[in-house]
Amino acid sequence: MPANLTFDALKKAVASGEIDTVLVCLVDMQGRLQGKRFHARHFVDGAWQETHCCNYLLATDIEMNTVQGYRATSWEAGYGDYTMKPDLSTLRRIPWLPGTALVMCDVLDHHTHEEVPHSPRTILKRQIARAEAMGLTPMMASELEFFLFEQGFDALHDAGYRDMQTLARYNIDYSIFGTSKEEGVMRAIRNGLYDAGILVENSKGEAEAGQEELNVKYSDALDTADMHTLVKMGVKDIANQHGHAATFMAKYHTDRAGSSSHIHQSLWKGGKNAFLDEKAEHGMSALMRHYIAGQLAFARELTFFLAPYVNSYKRFVVGLFAPTKAVWSLDNRTAGFRVCGEGTKAVRVECRIGGADLNPYLAMAALLAAGLEGVEQMLELEPVTKGDIYQAGQARSVPGTLAEAAEMMKDSEMLTRAFGADVVEHYYRSARWEIEEQNRVVTDWEVRRGFERA
Repeated sequence: MPANLTFDALKKAVASGEIDTVLVCLVDMQGRLQGKRFHARHFVDGAWQETHCCNYLLATDIEMNTVQGYRATSWEAGYGDYTMKPDLSTLRRIPWLPGTALVMCDVLDHHTHEEVPHSPRTILKRQIARAEAMGLTPMMASELEFFLFEQGFDALHDAGYRDMQTLARYNIDYSIFGTSKEEGVMRAIRNGLYDAGILVENSKGEAEAGQEELNVKYSDALDTADMHTLVKMGVKDIANQHGHAATFMAKYHTDRAGSSSHIHQSLWKGGKNAFLDEKAEHGMSALMRHYIAGQLAFARELTFFLAPYVNSYKRFVVGLFAPTKAVWSLDNRTAGFRVCGEGTKAVRVECRIGGADLNPYLAMAALLAAGLEGVEQMLELEPVTKGDIYQAGQARSVPGTLAEAAEMMKDSEMLTRAFGADVVEHYYRSARWEIEEQNRVVTDWEVRRGFERA
C-alpha cells in the first residue's frame, strides 16, 4: 500500500503553508528513525535529492555510544559521511506533528553512491529482490505489543524507572470496558496512524496489565517494515503528547509477561497467495512447505535478528505465550511457527519468536533468507508438532541467551550467503558489545542479592 503523499502534492502543501517541516529519516541498527528535520521549502527546492549524515548511525549501540570494533567505521577511519537518499514513494503526512511530512531514506556510500550493505533497509531490499527473481512477492504483517504507563517518559527517567504504574491496573485482554478507560490515548494512536497512511485494523488489550496490541493490514515486506517503524514512533509520540509513556522492551519487568512482534508471512505470485493449494493437506502448497522447512532448519541461526538484546531472552518463559521451541504447528500459540488460515486464501505462517524490540527490516530479511533457502533447496517439512509444545522436550529449542544466538549467527553459512560475510560480522559485533556491556554493569538485582549476604 503506498504512502499518502506524492511529491507534487507535497510541493502544493508547502506552497500553501500547510506543511512546513519534512522529517528525512533512515533506519538505524536498532530499528529506530534517525535523521533531520528540514524546512519544507528547502526540501522541495533540492534536498529531496539527497542529504548526508555521519556514518556512525549504523555503528552505535542503543545508547548511541560510538562502539569500536566495526570494520565499516571507527575513530581511525574518521567517522565520515553516508548519503541519505529519500525514497519519495514513502512520503506521508504525520498528522500528530503539526505541519509535518516524513520520508524514508536509503543509505548510500558517500563516494560510490552504492547502497550500504549493512543498512537494515538495504538488507531487506536485497532479500525481496531475491524472491522477485523467483517470480515471488513477499507479503507480510507484523503485530506489535507494548505497555502503556500512567507516567510520562521524563518522569519515569527521573525516577530511575522505579515504581512504574501501567495505565491499566489489571489484565484487560479483549476487555471492552477495560480498554475504554484508556481509549483517550489509544483512539488518538489508531486515528493518527491511519491518517498517516498506515492502515490500522484494530487495537486490543493484551494478556498482561497495561499491555496493548496493535494490528496493521498486511502489505509487501518493505512497506510493512516501514509501517512497523512508524507505528513505534507514532505510539511513543502520541502517548507522550497525552502525558504517558510506552515501551516496546521485550520484557520490562521480571514478574510481567513480555511484548512480542509476531510476523505473518506469505509469498504471492500473479496477485495470488502462492502458499495456498486447496487440494493439499491443510491447504499448504509445496512452496509453503519448503518455505517453512527453511525457517525451521535455520531458526536458531536467525534468532539474533528476532531477539537482538540481552533483555530479549528474558521473554522466553514457559506458559507466558512466548515460544521456547522452534517448531511448527497448526493454530497453536505454543509453537515458534504457527500456520494460520489453514485451507483458506489467507493461509500463512506466523513467526512468534520475535519480541517487540526487534528491528523489522532485519527480522523480515532473516526470515525471508531462511524461507527462500528452503524453497531453493526444496527442503522437506518435518511433521507437525501438536499439544503443549512447551513440554516437547526433544523439540528444537529457541536459543536461551544472546551469546548462544550470536555465535550461531556468526557461524551461519546460510546467513553469510544471503547477507554477505561483512554484514554478518557487523551485526555479530553489535551482539558482542551488548554482551560486554551486560558483563560490565552492576545491576540492582546483584546489589539486593549480595550487599549484605556476600
